[in-house]
Amino acid sequence: MTGDPVDDTAVLSALFADSPQGLFVFDAEKKVTRYNPAGRGVRRLPAEDVIGHGVEAFAPGFEPGELDSLVDEVLATGEPVRSRLFRGRSPSEPHRTLAVEVSLFPLSAGDDGAPGLVGVVEDVTERQAAADRLAVLSTVHASVGSTLDVRTTADELVRALVPGFADLASVDLLDDDPAGTAHRPGPVPTDVPLRRVSYAPPTADLSRKEGDSRPFPFPSPYTQALNDTHARLVQVSADDPWLTAHPDDFAPLVTADVHSMIVAPLMARDAVLGLLSLYRNRIDPFDEADLDVARQAASTVSAHLDNAHSYRREHTVASALQRTLQPGVIPRLSAVETAHVYLPEGAGGGWFDVIPLSGTRVALVVGDVVGHGIEAAATMGQLRVALRTLALQDLETDELMTHLDEVAGQLPVAGASEPHAHVATCAITVYNPVSCQCTMIRAGHPAPVLIDPDGSPLAVDVPEGPPLGAGGGDAFTPVVVELLPGSLVAQCTSGLLAAAGEDETAARGHLEHVLASTTRPLQELCDTAVYRMAPSRQDDAVLLLARTHALPPEQVADWTLPADASVVGTARRLVDQQLAAWDLDEAAFTTELIVSELVTNAIRHGKGPVR
Repeated sequence: MTGDPVDDTAVLSALFADSPQGLFVFDAEKKVTRYNPAGRGVRRLPAEDVIGHGVEAFAPGFEPGELDSLVDEVLATGEPVRSRLFRGRSPSEPHRTLAVEVSLFPLSAGDDGAPGLVGVVEDVTERQAAADRLAVLSTVHASVGSTLDVRTTADELVRALVPGFADLASVDLLDDDPAGTAHRPGPVPTDVPLRRVSYAPPTADLSRKEGDSRPFPFPSPYTQALNDTHARLVQVSADDPWLTAHPDDFAPLVTADVHSMIVAPLMARDAVLGLLSLYRNRIDPFDEADLDVARQAASTVSAHLDNAHSYRREHTVASALQRTLQPGVIPRLSAVETAHVYLPEGAGGGWFDVIPLSGTRVALVVGDVVGHGIEAAATMGQLRVALRTLALQDLETDELMTHLDEVAGQLPVAGASEPHAHVATCAITVYNPVSCQCTMIRAGHPAPVLIDPDGSPLAVDVPEGPPLGAGGGDAFTPVVVELLPGSLVAQCTSGLLAAAGEDETAARGHLEHVLASTTRPLQELCDTAVYRMAPSRQDDAVLLLARTHALPPEQVADWTLPADASVVGTARRLVDQQLAAWDLDEAAFTTELIVSELVTNAIRHGKGPVR
């Protein structure tokens, strides 16, 4: 519907004179025949620099060919294009970057038969800058904090900010307190050393390299940010006093033509963790809106860094507790020679023990508590003490494991969400150097690896009982094998077998290959196994090796006596004579009492001869 007729020429004249949008008319040769001088980007440009020229002649700051190719597309197809986004330097303000949306509409052929087109250019710089800032923050939130590792977190931050938001970025952190305490709230002294943890791009020429730890020059924007804990936006000039006072430290900034920077303290729970530094040498300097983005990015990464620091402190405490709860110096035993490697990298609940038993026997134990941290270490300590106490009662291995399972059922499971989750896994091997018999039993744990003296693996099927504390009342079944002197017994946690990402069968094959050199020193074999298996830092790894010995005949005495009460005195005399032959006269009285009790009970309650 139309009202009174309106002069089209008047409308066009008004648009081309006063419209804030850029309007351009192109002929078939892509030359400008008419344009709007009030449009953003061409203001203050002489008309002769625009009329009669192609768009790239008066807008050289855009990517070469991209605007020209869009004009070619519309002229060739006759189809309009709308709202195509382009970025480049403003023709009339080369110190600014423009973001524009370009729409092109074909014109019908004129009297000369040549087509043309109309271009509408809308300045969306502010809108696009806001969108870009939101995109930067979205990237930071999505990509930062994927792990609890400080360096990885810092790397993720600088990669999220460069090159989209800044041309250079660095993260410098205060070193952790050796005692493991948290950082104190409030500002820190300006002479405190900060360690360069990460920077981007990797090719940046900076005075501080990764790992460097030293104070920032004083006074400077860095020390000011540490002093008042406020982020600051700094427009950099080569003659700034703080630059010229420390030319060696800041020469790379001048060389890189940095003209704008942001220094933001990294804060968590009112404590300073370090500094985030951002630099630009692109056309557009940082502004106040960018400073707000930097503050939000610093706040986000600070929360993740604080989590990482807390995790590290707990990891340190848990690892120290674990080491304290492990056996001290392993005594020299006549039954076996032992060596071990214990890597509490994951601060989990892996443990081992070597327990001397009566009759020169020895119990070799390796276990693994579910979970990580202080709770897992505490549970491990309780299980280890309980197991040692039970083992010293000379119980059979299946009884021993059953009682240990009962103890585990009374303990909490670290981080368990299921009501019947198990507490730990465990494998126990008892070796008797008199009979050379080895009794093995396990509860949800990898079976021992056995290697005979010539290096060949021994295939022994040790039934896998339920994990400790799982409930259900299933029985634990031991297996007894006889080993030649010089055989190797290897027990380990799943953290060692699963290190290379292979299944347990393949990992056991690698371990058997390492242990085939049975005559090498045991500690050397332990180290080689670690090198070959390459355990992960995310889990504990325990390996306990034992080389079996047999007691020589002259160190063993046994007698077979009839089941008659009169032989009790004979047994005492035989023991007394044998102890004298071994120069153990001081043990005669106690040993005679024990033998009298044992022989008497054997005659009274047993059948057949007494051995």
